[in-house]
Amino acid sequence: MLLIDCPYCGPRNGSEFAWQGVPSPRPDPASTTPLEWRRYLYEEDNLAGWVEERWKHRSGCRAYLIIERHTATNEIRAVRLLGGTPL
Repeated sequence: MLLIDCPYCGPRNGSEFAWQGVPSPRPDPASTTPLEWRRYLYEEDNLAGWVEERWKHRSGCRAYLIIERHTATNEIRAVRLLGGTPL
C-alpha cells in the first residue's frame, strides 16, 4: 500500500490520490516539430529511481502535490504543495 502524507489531511491511502505525471516544461508552440509534440504528449521515461511526480488528492482536500517517490520501491521521501516548499 502506498501511504501519502498530505500536508492538509495527514497520512492517507494512495487510492485517494490521482497520479498526474512527471512535471515537464511545455514546448514552445511556435518552434516545436510534430515529433517533439508527440514525445511531450505521449512518451514517458520509465525510470527506476527517485522521481518527482505530480499528484492530486482527489478524495480529500483536492490539493495538487509534488511527491518525490522511488519508482522501484514506492518509498516517499518528500511531499510538498505544488509551487510550495517541502513540508
